[in-house]
Amino acid sequence: MSSATNIIVLVGLGLAGIFLAVQRRRKTIKEDFGAFVERIQLLPPPQPAPPKAPHPLTGLVFAIKELFDVEGFVTGFGNPDWRRTHELAVRTAPAVSLLVQGGATCVGRNVMDEMAYCINGENKHYGTPTNPAAPSRIPGGSSSGSAVAVAAELVDFSLGTDTGGSVRVPAAFCGILGFRPSHGAVSTVGVVPMAQSFDTVGWFARDPDILRRVGHTLLQLPFMEYRKPRRVIIADDCFQLTKIPSGRTVNIVIQSTEKLFGRQVLNHMSLGKYIADKVPSLKYFQSEESKSVEGGISALKALWNALRLRQRYEFKKNHEDWINSVKPDFGPGISGHIRAALDIDTDDENIGLSLRVREEAREALNSLLKDDGILVIPTTADPPPKLNMKVNFLEDFQTRALTLLCIAGMSGCCQASIPLGQHDKCPVAVSFIARHGGDRFLLDTVRAAYSTLHQQVEISSSTQTANPPNGKIEAAEIAKEKGNAAYKQKQWQKAVNLYSEAIKLNNKNATYYSNRAAAHLELGSFPQAEADCTEAIALEKKNVKAYLRRGTAREMLGYYKEAVEDFNYALVLEPTNKVANLAANRLRKLFG
Repeated sequence: MSSATNIIVLVGLGLAGIFLAVQRRRKTIKEDFGAFVERIQLLPPPQPAPPKAPHPLTGLVFAIKELFDVEGFVTGFGNPDWRRTHELAVRTAPAVSLLVQGGATCVGRNVMDEMAYCINGENKHYGTPTNPAAPSRIPGGSSSGSAVAVAAELVDFSLGTDTGGSVRVPAAFCGILGFRPSHGAVSTVGVVPMAQSFDTVGWFARDPDILRRVGHTLLQLPFMEYRKPRRVIIADDCFQLTKIPSGRTVNIVIQSTEKLFGRQVLNHMSLGKYIADKVPSLKYFQSEESKSVEGGISALKALWNALRLRQRYEFKKNHEDWINSVKPDFGPGISGHIRAALDIDTDDENIGLSLRVREEAREALNSLLKDDGILVIPTTADPPPKLNMKVNFLEDFQTRALTLLCIAGMSGCCQASIPLGQHDKCPVAVSFIARHGGDRFLLDTVRAAYSTLHQQVEISSSTQTANPPNGKIEAAEIAKEKGNAAYKQKQWQKAVNLYSEAIKLNNKNATYYSNRAAAHLELGSFPQAEADCTEAIALEKKNVKAYLRRGTAREMLGYYKEAVEDFNYALVLEPTNKVANLAANRLRKLFG
């Protein structure tokens, strides 16, 4: 055989080997998406004899994060050195036992971030589970494998834990439902602690009915009639933090709320400013960096500073001795967090003050929401980052995310992350928050609202078109100019119709929405003006006219605090704007 022939054969064999490796990899991803550390089987008890009802979770399959004890297995805590240095568990965590006794079958334990100390979902030792909703993006952590197992339809639901956001983030990034219960509502016995003041046992599902059934089993809730929310509060300042257009998030919530519960239940507020007023101990956690943040967001930054300090303190108390004695090998995304925790001064007086912040925050949120209120915020500020991003970028992402996640974390309130389809090929989610102890109310509200929310997602998606061809752009500009002419002639309704025609031709132009809002203001159609300005701001965040017009609309609707915020933001963009300055001063004098 010639040397040339030998080379051809070798190349062919090499290509065949690569092909087979790729096929094996695809098969592996298809089968379990890298979600499992190990497979186990915990079978439910026999069904009760009739006429007794069957177990509530009969027929459902679930998996658990690798920090829940299971009798006869070593609890790994996401790190092989932890697994190597710990004994077999002598009993199963009560949360797991409740689900098995409730009729569900446990089939495995899931990959997690090492020591539950990250929200990325990347594990150096066991690999990063593949995000089924966005394979080139991180799945979110630390309950990454638990979320992926549900999103990939490998199980019906799964258990995770949430200290700073470890259920809510992967739920949002994988496009599924995630529930963080009220702090202390579900037993954490048999769960390796991260920071007990904030640790909760949370769960994932694709179906809101399953989410609710699992919740009723874990929370041991008796039957009660569903109570509709009487107030749905939109935290406008939180949505201004996000990079997702409001048409894909907050507008969908508003439209769904109006259909389900009526316009009268909707409220808008600056949550950060409310927290700043109601949580006086936050002043001790106001860093120079957070003081420079505009408006009430600085209070949320301070809230996160307080949670982070206490979390580091408790993590250090729990695990410093083991880390120092074993000197485990941590991945690059984890080692920085752990080093920061071990380096804190345990005599820092702010560690004790952080618990005061927690109590004040809980009282503030409970007072705001009472028994019938739902607070709406984005689950995260950004879409899921791409895999293998630089550490500096991921740190910025984590800070922005945790500024929102700390609201429920610090107050101990319950929170549900709800998927709202996709934007730019990435999952989108919002969160509903209820008061501490309002878990049943929140689970019922999510189930009641889920179908309508997704109907609105489909409507929004069908009306969101790609950039129109040049012919449509030109026609839209002509319609806009005609609308401007009608406006100058005080033909307000004609102007609205012409601006609407422009929007139909090109719905990506903020000016068209802002101009239509001006015409709506002249007609006294204040809700429509507010909605148009919100859409304009989503398309162009520095649209001063839209902020001014939305401020005017909100003032007329009686949303005085929100109106002042809009005028103030217009002043940030244009410090010499006389209209904004006069309006803001007028409202301050009238309403304080």
